[in-house]
Amino acid sequence: MELLKLIHLLSIVIWVGGMFFVYMVLRPVAAEVLQPPERSQLWNQVFSRFFKWVWPTSVLILLSGLYMIHLYGGMKFVSHSVHLMLLLGLVMLLIFAYVFFAQYLRFSKLVASKDWPQAGGVLQTIRKLIAFNLSLGLLTIVVAVLGRSFL
Repeated sequence: MELLKLIHLLSIVIWVGGMFFVYMVLRPVAAEVLQPPERSQLWNQVFSRFFKWVWPTSVLILLSGLYMIHLYGGMKFVSHSVHLMLLLGLVMLLIFAYVFFAQYLRFSKLVASKDWPQAGGVLQTIRKLIAFNLSLGLLTIVVAVLGRSFL
């Protein structure tokens, strides 16, 4: 069980911590110092590398979480906070899948074709979705730490 918790926690740190860094540190600097073509190229490379980490960590989060629920006897035997964490995690996964398949793949094609205005518009959508997913990730961590006390 401890190994599962470690895998779960490390995967969350990579995903949520990565979103925090991207949104709170890299995004403002890139907007300040780069022109739209360079900014779009930077983000295309950043997302390409970041998503290679998010795919496996999101799967590990889901599988380790579900297996821990199984070890506790199933959903009937876990606290409401675990139910809420699972719900928030599933919403985060759906948002990530939407960002990747509906936004990032399109963004990457726009960058390759050097359509900077369109790429910038898609980038703004991705930025908003990452901000929302980051908020959900931080809320999930709060629920994990404080949830049993309040739910």
